[in-house]
Amino acid sequence: MNRYILLLLCFVCFFLLSCASTQKNFEISGNESENSAEEEIENIQDRVLSDISNVQKSNNYILQSGDLVEIKVFMEDNMDRVLRISSDGMVTFPLVGNVKIGGYSVSEAEQQLSEKLKYYIKNPQVSMLIKEYANKMVYVLGQVQKPSEISIPPEKSMTVLEAITSVGGFTDIANTSKVKVLRMENGKQKSLDVDVNAITKQGNKSLDIELMPGDVIFVPQSMF
Repeated sequence: MNRYILLLLCFVCFFLLSCASTQKNFEISGNESENSAEEEIENIQDRVLSDISNVQKSNNYILQSGDLVEIKVFMEDNMDRVLRISSDGMVTFPLVGNVKIGGYSVSEAEQQLSEKLKYYIKNPQVSMLIKEYANKMVYVLGQVQKPSEISIPPEKSMTVLEAITSVGGFTDIANTSKVKVLRMENGKQKSLDVDVNAITKQGNKSLDIELMPGDVIFVPQSMF
């Protein structure tokens, strides 16, 4: 599990705990209102966890120069390696020497290495895990067209609106005025509110904050 996934899970836990804490700070009249608030928290939890699962299952990330990968061969512990992909997309692995994995998905790279190793090992089973991304990654989850993990272009910045646009924009039921950015800053977890509606319809571009590596954008569902 790479460090961005760990940060993501920390952000989610913080977000859910914040929701629960907010609920306790308000007086809710009547059992019906109280039950409704509890159900809303549960719905948020289910949606966030579902989005994380969908992103992980559909991750077709293409390996690139600078990525740090952990490579293991089943029943061959002495061959375990953590390697940085070179500028020409290569890694140097025992028995086979230089192997090009840059430009391939993880599953394709595993197959590529297995093909090389089969001349030395019977039925090699290679597993590969991205330990560190060369590019700066952020997550866009919730009510967007294609919840996914995206990279901030090298030597450039990306704002909340740009990230949401890159995944196809909002769904029809998105609450565009209550977008949240979950962030780890100075060792502390923060939740930042972003009113995208004010950015797009009122032209208040100062609200379109610049993203940091590891940020999670969560777009909730509108209640109306």
